[in-house]
Amino acid sequence: QVQLVESGGGLVQPGGSLRLSCAASASIFSLNAMGWYRQAPGKERELVASFIRGSTTNYADSVKGRFTISRDNDKNTVYLQMNSLEPEDTAVYYCKAEKLYSSYDVRIYWGKGTQVTVSS
Repeated sequence: QVQLVESGGGLVQPGGSLRLSCAASASIFSLNAMGWYRQAPGKERELVASFIRGSTTNYADSVKGRFTISRDNDKNTVYLQMNSLEPEDTAVYYCKAEKLYSSYDVRIYWGKGTQVTVSS
């Protein structure tokens, strides 16, 4: 079992910045993937940014150049630095982790989410 706790959401004006944190209860070295998703009202949950198999990063086209995913291995924490925020970035942001227990046993874990609202 992997528990994920997000923090750092809030209200910010357009053009502003926020940094989200996701603390994992397990070593992030043990995870096959870890990253951030978001879900806006009336829309499906979508990938924002993620680490895959350690150091490979993946970003949604809509956030490239504005958002940066990073991690602190000692703290088992993944961050999402969000700059130049736009109203369209308003959503609940979720942390997701994928752990490979065996070739046939892949488990997905989600945090409870943190609200990000971009508004003037």
